[in-house]
Amino acid sequence: MTAMKKTLAAALFAVFACMLAPAHAAAKYQKITLAGPTALVTFPLLHMVESGALREFTDRLEFRLWQNPDQLRVLLTKKEIDFSASPSNLPALMANRGDPVRLLNISVWGILWLVSRDPDVKRFQDLAGRELLVPFQRDLPSVLLDTLLGRDEFAGDRAPQLRRTRSAEDAIALMLTGQGKNVLLVEPTASLLMFRNQQQGGEPLYRVESLEDTWRAHFPGQAELPQAGIMANSNVAGDIALSEAVERAYAQSAAWCKQNARSCAELVQRHIPHLPVPAVESAIQATRLDSRPARDVRPQLEALYTLLAKTNPQAVGGRLPDAGFYGP
Repeated sequence: MTAMKKTLAAALFAVFACMLAPAHAAAKYQKITLAGPTALVTFPLLHMVESGALREFTDRLEFRLWQNPDQLRVLLTKKEIDFSASPSNLPALMANRGDPVRLLNISVWGILWLVSRDPDVKRFQDLAGRELLVPFQRDLPSVLLDTLLGRDEFAGDRAPQLRRTRSAEDAIALMLTGQGKNVLLVEPTASLLMFRNQQQGGEPLYRVESLEDTWRAHFPGQAELPQAGIMANSNVAGDIALSEAVERAYAQSAAWCKQNARSCAELVQRHIPHLPVPAVESAIQATRLDSRPARDVRPQLEALYTLLAKTNPQAVGGRLPDAGFYGP
């Protein structure tokens, strides 16, 4: 065979090899790091790690716990994490500041619960003039509460007296020692409070109402509260195949957690040992855990972002994110 014929044969072989190869072979990553807080939105991420999700993309899928949104911002900026559970406003704020992150989904729609020792408190309106412990400042739960209390129905003496605490643990301690009677907590800390109270044999505590239920009554035009989901950091947001795989795997793990609350709670305790299994199980059962792609719930997100842009513009960067922000 002449040199020209050999060259032609090699070229034809390469063409056929390309035709037979997968059209979109996944890029392999040395490591992919998932992250989240001690909150219900994180639980499916832990299941993804234990179940070996994303094998097509990496042999090292890891999880990292963060403590507050400020720490999350630092981890994202340093590119130390790739995908993270996040309050829904944070990725919008980052995108509007020029960081090309993307919101992949919304999975948590109601995690804020009013818990009370007072049997006469049956809804938020019953807090008029009463003290309410609030363990968060500046982040999304605080913004949502302030927005709700800004309604005319809570004006003047119809408003609760807010007592800010440094942390959820401080608020729980005040409730358990009788120094507080009403508190607004994010799951699973609401269930953790009720579990500890039961263990100590304290007076009954009542899970009164979720902030989502109250929100629906006062903002009927945007009844759903897309509170938390998964975001892709700017270093991986351009890998559409990877982001789609993360969104699918997370949805599968969220469905598993909701259908297997006890097993999911046991899994969570393996990663976050200070969370008792019964409290985590109760939190899963009490929470609307429904993973939906961000592009599918864009109207709900934009309704929330529009409201926040009016009442608290720094929470979302003052405007709606661009269309490419919603999903991979």
